[in-house]
Amino acid sequence: MKKNINYISIAVIAGLLAGYLIFGNSGTEQNAVKDLSDMSDTHDHSGESENQMWTCSMHPQIMQPEPGDCPICGMDLIPAESGADGLAMNEIKMTENAMALANIQTTIVGNGSMSEDDGMISLSGKIDTNEENNAVQASYFDGRIERLNVNYEGQKVNLGQTLATIYAPNLVAAQQELLTTASLKESQPELYKAVRNKLKNWKLSDNQIDAIESSGNVRDNFPVYATVSGTVSEVMAREGDYVKQGQPILKVSNLNSVWAEFDAYENQISDLKVGQKIKVVTNAYANKEFDATVSFIDPILNNATRTVTVRATLKNTDDLFKPGMFVTGKLKGEMMMTNEVITVPASAVMWTGERSLVYIKTNPNEPVFEMREVTIGNRNGENYAVTEGLQNGDEIVTNGTFTVDAAAQLQGKNSMMNQEKKEDAMMPMSEMNMEFSENFQKQFKKALKPYLQMKDALVASDANQVSAFAKATSTALKSADIKSLGSMEQSHIKKSIEMLDAIAENDILENQRDHFVILNENMVPIAMSVNGTDAMLYVQKCPMANNNKGAVWLSAEKDIRNPYYGDAMLTCGSVIEEIK
Repeated sequence: MKKNINYISIAVIAGLLAGYLIFGNSGTEQNAVKDLSDMSDTHDHSGESENQMWTCSMHPQIMQPEPGDCPICGMDLIPAESGADGLAMNEIKMTENAMALANIQTTIVGNGSMSEDDGMISLSGKIDTNEENNAVQASYFDGRIERLNVNYEGQKVNLGQTLATIYAPNLVAAQQELLTTASLKESQPELYKAVRNKLKNWKLSDNQIDAIESSGNVRDNFPVYATVSGTVSEVMAREGDYVKQGQPILKVSNLNSVWAEFDAYENQISDLKVGQKIKVVTNAYANKEFDATVSFIDPILNNATRTVTVRATLKNTDDLFKPGMFVTGKLKGEMMMTNEVITVPASAVMWTGERSLVYIKTNPNEPVFEMREVTIGNRNGENYAVTEGLQNGDEIVTNGTFTVDAAAQLQGKNSMMNQEKKEDAMMPMSEMNMEFSENFQKQFKKALKPYLQMKDALVASDANQVSAFAKATSTALKSADIKSLGSMEQSHIKKSIEMLDAIAENDILENQRDHFVILNENMVPIAMSVNGTDAMLYVQKCPMANNNKGAVWLSAEKDIRNPYYGDAMLTCGSVIEEIK
């Protein structure tokens, strides 16, 4: 009995131990799973998707927080590199290694006290000939240049020097008249005097005329003499050339005085006045300053460079200044200067001709940069005064600026070369209210058929067919009566015909498509102003055509068939207007 009890006790203990081992470990595993589950529940994955940005492979400047289509070309967006996470739209981030290799340095800007040299304007320019001292040496009679004694630029010319010898048939005939009338000068003095005056008008001197008369010989060749002294700045004829009376042979400049012409930016114009004293320095004489006075400020701004020409006249009796020589001018600005001003090193500023740009370090702890447009004032030595765009404490790139700009350009961000600029305001096509006669509208509707065939040929990339249909469209428009139409209407029609003729005469597809852009800028507004077409027309637009400026065309089908790219991007575009 005791033995059975012992067996039972051992079995119970063994059962409890096995249960502990089985269910205890299971509980531990369950707890572990539960802990992992809790960790999974509490761990936030949303940051991964929230920070993911999407971009276009062809337009990397596009950054969107969600997948979709590119607003420019319609292509599917792709995930942007994770390195771009956390950056603003036009911020770029560089690695420390790239910063070191490019030797990129930054400086914190702040107010600088004005020195006695502040307020000085520094202008760059070059020496040019004084147009007031230029003279053109011309031929006084028709003929052929037998000999050109002065035939290269820079050659010295003295007053009375023989410049050229010309064979002049008219002078040969006039000499014959002189010899004939010389025997009649007693009986017909007026006729004799008229012949002599004719020769004088051809710049023959009395001595020359008397020599011809006394010798009785007719000369074939006559010299042309210099009427001024100076330096030849341009040779305008060559030996053997036939020249007309009054045709230029040489351009001679008197370099005893020259012009120093400088470029002044828009923001410097208010500081400049005629009569200001200006000091001129040139690299040829680096340690010498030449005093001059501002004699002219161009009233017209150069649209390409956004500058005006400032001119000063320099005496050049010692022949120190050579036309084309670079010079620097310094003068005191007229504008009152404040006591405090933000100045930056000249190396920090990039100038495009229209804008002045710097790169700001937007994160003090990381190499993150963003381009900013600034307005610069006067230059003082190696520093610029900045009037707008910077604040005290801004950290800007002062060395390696162009390297940072290149990195921004490669990443598709705003940079010196690809900053998005506002296009000039242009009247929308739908607002071009044009009126056409019924006869013209009928003729225009006839021109639409070959136009649409030309568009289809562009879609098919068939240059020969494009030329043929362009010619047919042009013929249809040329037969229309446009004399009674307004100036805007006539301008659009004439430009359309001009582009159609250009397409018809060109067999290069790329050139045809370039002309097609301008054609549609004129054809589409006409179609939108015509009172009803025979069938529904769609105005369609490709945002990528015309160097990403966008271009339109007319289509009889709603489905997009892109004539600017053909099979390369057949469906790129959208319907922007319907013409019923």
